[in-house]
Amino acid sequence: MASLQELRSVRLEKIEKLRAAGMNPFPADITRESTLQQMNYDFSEGKKTTVAGRVMAIRGAGAIMFIGINDGTAEFQVVLKKDDIDESKMALFKETVDVGDFLWFDGELFVTKRGAESLLVRDWKMAGKSLLPLPDKHSGIQDTDEIYRKRYLDTTTNPRSFELFKTRSKIIRAIRRFFDDRDFIEVETPILQNQAGGAMAQTFDTHHNDMDMPMVMRIALELEHKIIMAGGYPRIYEIGKNFRNEGSDPTHIQEFTMMEWYAAYETLEQNMQWTEELIKHIARDIVGKSEFKGWDKDENEIIIDISKDWQRLSFPELLKNNAGINIETANLEEIQSKAKEWGMDSSELATTGRANLLDFIYKKSSRNQIIGPAFVTDYPGDLKPLAQQNSDGTARVAQLIIAGAEITNQYAELVNPLRQRELLESQSQAKQGGDVEAMEVDEQFITAMEHGMPPMTGFGMGIDRLVAFMTEQKNLRDVIFFPIVKPKKQKE
Repeated sequence: MASLQELRSVRLEKIEKLRAAGMNPFPADITRESTLQQMNYDFSEGKKTTVAGRVMAIRGAGAIMFIGINDGTAEFQVVLKKDDIDESKMALFKETVDVGDFLWFDGELFVTKRGAESLLVRDWKMAGKSLLPLPDKHSGIQDTDEIYRKRYLDTTTNPRSFELFKTRSKIIRAIRRFFDDRDFIEVETPILQNQAGGAMAQTFDTHHNDMDMPMVMRIALELEHKIIMAGGYPRIYEIGKNFRNEGSDPTHIQEFTMMEWYAAYETLEQNMQWTEELIKHIARDIVGKSEFKGWDKDENEIIIDISKDWQRLSFPELLKNNAGINIETANLEEIQSKAKEWGMDSSELATTGRANLLDFIYKKSSRNQIIGPAFVTDYPGDLKPLAQQNSDGTARVAQLIIAGAEITNQYAELVNPLRQRELLESQSQAKQGGDVEAMEVDEQFITAMEHGMPPMTGFGMGIDRLVAFMTEQKNLRDVIFFPIVKPKKQKE
């Protein structure tokens, strides 16, 4: 079998043949009269037209050739017949065209003897010569990391993957339309920040050369959104990238797409109602179904029906029932012991704060058992320092859990600057004690809050996780065009 370098050398020779015949292998003036999808919809035998697309298959080599092309909207067949095209153009096609090339065709629509709607070619041009071959259409790319590095080859040869990313786009469009229709305005906030806030996570650190100061990449959108709300806007949302310098697994990746919104004079109950409406709308009207395949904690396949009534579960009750711990009365030593029992490494116990210890126990003992859809409410207050606090030490929050994964996170937002400072100072102390995920006091945020913020509710959702659920994918990398992977070592 010829090597890639040998195949490339042959195609370079074909480029020279094209040029010698007076044909530009990479022209800049290629247009078409219709897409292939339009051609399929409005097929009219005898109609003269021009099309363009990528060659996906070539059959025949004598007096007649059948070429399958794809322009990203549909597939279509074009036919070259010896008596209907200039002899030199027929010969040049045979000598220079490969699967993977982009071509332009001029011809007349007709139906073959076997009933296939086709274009009888009168003329053709090279629209973009490929130098390397496509993967085999049937086996595709076998190496998973190679799929992630060369997603363009995966979507070219794998129709299911191609459609998946179209579905992702439709889901994001539907989310925007849902909130636009409810009088939200879309905003943009900075990715580079002086300090990170809005979540408990490690940061990616960088340096601003011009201003000679350290900066971080944002881990959440929340603080900037609340500052905007202090400026008088009643409803805002943003879809953007966040970055968390943490471990990877099928449900976590360091660069991910987040959607957050905030609405003044609305409650957490309204928040949950909108969440249910949004996700049911996407399932019904965009994806076209209400039952989805998922996997439980033991990797057994399960079916999640989102059309049914959604459960309401309590964080304290889950830990009491599944881990045997009362979060209201347990002291730090008891919580550490329980975290160790559920698998936390001894070296982490001393540097992990109470809130994150409880969260670890919850994720190990309870969350992975929830099939859902279910809203889990009343998380520990020190785990949610940006939310309104209840008198029992919990916070007025809810998380939507489906098949053991967190899909959304929503708060009755804390707008009391005095209480907010207390909670963030407590977080800062935990950070100084070694908890790298704890928050710090953000004076800019506190100052904006002291100028006055309206009562509000807020929401955060990982777009990648929602798309993975809606397209029944186990791994977030399968719904991201450019997931982070280690570079492939190149041979000299």
